[in-house]
Amino acid sequence: MAGKGYRILIAYLGLLAVLFFAASAFGQVPDIDPGALFEQSGIEGAGFDRRIIQLFLVVTVLSLAPGIAMMITCLPFIVIVFSFLRQAIGLQQSPPNMMIMGLAMFLTFFIMQPVFTQSWQEGISPYMDGEITEIQATERTLAPFRVFMKNRVGDDSVQRLAATMPDREFNLEEPEFNLLVTAFMLSEIKRGFQIGFVIFLPFLIIDLIVASVLMAMGMMMVPPAVVSLPFKLAFFVVADGWMKITEALIAGYG
Repeated sequence: MAGKGYRILIAYLGLLAVLFFAASAFGQVPDIDPGALFEQSGIEGAGFDRRIIQLFLVVTVLSLAPGIAMMITCLPFIVIVFSFLRQAIGLQQSPPNMMIMGLAMFLTFFIMQPVFTQSWQEGISPYMDGEITEIQATERTLAPFRVFMKNRVGDDSVQRLAATMPDREFNLEEPEFNLLVTAFMLSEIKRGFQIGFVIFLPFLIIDLIVASVLMAMGMMMVPPAVVSLPFKLAFFVVADGWMKITEALIAGYG
């Protein structure tokens, strides 16, 4: 029945589009009675309105999905760490950006799966069944993400952001969503840079050793980065670097 209703909805929207463009072409707008179309299609007005809202919300969420993932999940933190790792090794295009983003997205889904499941069960699924309103669905859907972000935000991030606007009153115990998202993103970027510094250290030591050896051998015209790259790759492979860094990232959200 649901599939039949959606097919009727699509046909109805297509009919409206055809009538609209036809009216534009002939310079007149036809007198359309939506109620009569509802009766002919067998769709009640309330159910039709709910399906329109659901369709609109789905399209909106899909269009904003990359930005939402960057704001309220662990995706930016993982991408920053992997980018620092590639630069520390000395590789410019390997692994490529698409592969890093793909790995980061799957790790994000792996880490955030309990949050996604809770958000679906408490907010989206009841709304799709017509049990709660749009406002209740929004609050229940974002509640698990709010808990996740509060556990990752630094102790003074929210206070410092709130202090930048002394003319506004903020509830620091339950901060507003926009304030919490901003503090969460800044905290994730800060942690990403801290881990990036730690990742750079062993590779920097290899670069210094190779540069010192080349200077001692009088090979000053040989670029140290070219000679040190195989040693850094061998060190990283022997240490099973990808798996260890991935394990550390996942454990940090455990």
